[in-house]
Amino acid sequence: MNKNNLLRKEVEKYIKFPLYLVILLITMNIVVYGLDRTCGIVVTVFIVVFLVLEANSYFYKKKNIRSDLAAFSFSHSSIQNELIKDLSIPYTLVDVNGRILWSNKAFYDAIKSDKQHMRKHIQHIFTDITLELFAMEPEDEDRRVVNIFQSDRNYRAEIKRMDVKFVLSGEMEGVVSENDVLFAIYLYDETELVKALEEKEKTKLVVGQVYIDNYEEAMDSTEEVRRALLVALIERKITKYMQNVDAVIKKLEKDKYFFVCQKQRLEQLQQDKFSLLDEVRSINIGNDTPVTLSIAVGEDPDNDSYLTAYEYSHMAMDLALGRGGDQTVIKKGDQIIYYGGKTQSAEKNTRVKARVKAHALKEMLITKDRVLIMGHKKPDIDCLGAALGIYRLATLLDKKANIVINEVTGSIRPAMNNFIGNSVYPQDMFLNSEKALEAVDPNTVVVVVDVNRPSRTECPELLTRTKNIVVIDHHRQGGETIENTTLSYIEPYASSACEMIAEILQYSVDKPKLRPAEADAMYAGILVDTDNFVAKTGVRTFEAASFLRKSGADMIRVRKAYRVDMDEYKQLSEGVARAEIYLDNFAISDVPSEGVDNPIVVAAKVANDLLDVENVRASFVLSMVDNVVYISARSLDDVNVQVIMEHFGGGGHGTVAGAQLENITVEEAKQQIRDLLDTMRRDGEF
Repeated sequence: MNKNNLLRKEVEKYIKFPLYLVILLITMNIVVYGLDRTCGIVVTVFIVVFLVLEANSYFYKKKNIRSDLAAFSFSHSSIQNELIKDLSIPYTLVDVNGRILWSNKAFYDAIKSDKQHMRKHIQHIFTDITLELFAMEPEDEDRRVVNIFQSDRNYRAEIKRMDVKFVLSGEMEGVVSENDVLFAIYLYDETELVKALEEKEKTKLVVGQVYIDNYEEAMDSTEEVRRALLVALIERKITKYMQNVDAVIKKLEKDKYFFVCQKQRLEQLQQDKFSLLDEVRSINIGNDTPVTLSIAVGEDPDNDSYLTAYEYSHMAMDLALGRGGDQTVIKKGDQIIYYGGKTQSAEKNTRVKARVKAHALKEMLITKDRVLIMGHKKPDIDCLGAALGIYRLATLLDKKANIVINEVTGSIRPAMNNFIGNSVYPQDMFLNSEKALEAVDPNTVVVVVDVNRPSRTECPELLTRTKNIVVIDHHRQGGETIENTTLSYIEPYASSACEMIAEILQYSVDKPKLRPAEADAMYAGILVDTDNFVAKTGVRTFEAASFLRKSGADMIRVRKAYRVDMDEYKQLSEGVARAEIYLDNFAISDVPSEGVDNPIVVAAKVANDLLDVENVRASFVLSMVDNVVYISARSLDDVNVQVIMEHFGGGGHGTVAGAQLENITVEEAKQQIRDLLDTMRRDGEF
């Protein structure tokens, strides 16, 4: 029942009410007759006169009253209609198909048109207002909001569902029926508000830090009389670069700077790709060691908190240093952006950090009852060798230790055969994830080796069962890191995890004693990760190998243990033969997974062999295992494959890196590599 019917019935009741009073008067007249006949006759006369007047009012003036009410209603509706027409907020009515039925003047002004759009569809004017927005049921929320852009103006459009059973005005007559559903659309002009918010966003301050990565090394490689000049040149380039973007920069220490700038200026630096890194690296006044910088920027996109932005800058700096320096890391909440990082990490001759970390690790192991050691999934020999080194350290400190391994791959089976079934070692030396979770308790320390991403560890859940976590790795850090670590020792300059563990052993205990099988495994780990001491090899690498040789490692025994069989050798040859040279400098190939115990290891060996081909600067070899495409990337010193693999969610070193791609074929993965190489060459990143 609509409002008109209700009003008509109420008026009808009001007009008939005096007639209902006649019943009361007649009753009263009967009572009066009983008391006095003369008085009853007088009352009867008055009642008859009242009935005549009331009947005349009801039957003859009823039409006039209704006409007056209709005139008032029409006048009131016309006033409302005129008010809506002159409303400053653009307003229109559309049907369920989006056809415009009626609009006020402000609406036509907003779309810069006259009434020629009448009966046209709203989608032809505002493409952001789709028919899906009209799919509102009566029991659902009857209001939708959408932001649209039209004629250089920003509007917030509110769409309200209306059940119409009457005609608003004469203009709508014949356009809608009583059972139609209409939608009222209000347009609120928020152009100035949007501009103000954009300006506020642009002028928001971000916090940054600049560290000189190798200050001491650069000074030591420069003549004493030129050191002051070198410092002045570095400071001048940093200060001038920041002043060009109106940044406030302050020198905190001899090798540390702090700066603040507007967000729009940060975007300018991003477009410039932080050329300050290249400018400082190009300084050469006789210094044998190029100077490199690490730049970290923090921004809080959610709460605009400068304290949070400052904390983010510290996290970004830790990430930049953990990745080897010579790069910029921007942290915007959970988003992390990298720039630079093209050069290889320079080996640090000082062992101060290694000694400090070794002492801290020893103190932690002493205070705990049990040690669980784990590496990455599908462990290689470097991962196993590093785990064995920590195992030996724990046993030298009289601690119960176990190594977590779920799958014995072909790359570690020769080493594992020396421990499984050996009476010298306990039967529970190696545990799977299930048994490791049963063994862990609050007084257990978990040592993670050769990996720093929780999702890549053998048992990620193990990291949530204890607060005592140690990470020892030589891979560059990425956006995913193991949180709440008690001790973290990540050095991208190191050739392998076994090299790092070998140094820790020498500083942790006096005259550490390794068993020959353990020394062989650690030596093999260094050998594989350096491609027979060719790639990423430094002075400390040979010193670690020397320590292992003194501990009983035998080169001939290692070489015999890790020789390949004829089938695998054929697969290696086939992988090299199937290689294509892309852009004259990049080798791309794949190895079949059928008939190979560990295609990933074969792919890595093929990638190493392809670097011996003339003009090949980097190689990418793919293998398919369990519907996952594994990419093994290798390079010489002028192409950073770690940066390339990060585009696929992987990581590693500048010369040795990898990635995993799911739900994709090998050929599709190859094409993605080609597309990325095209983009990077076009952008001048090679």
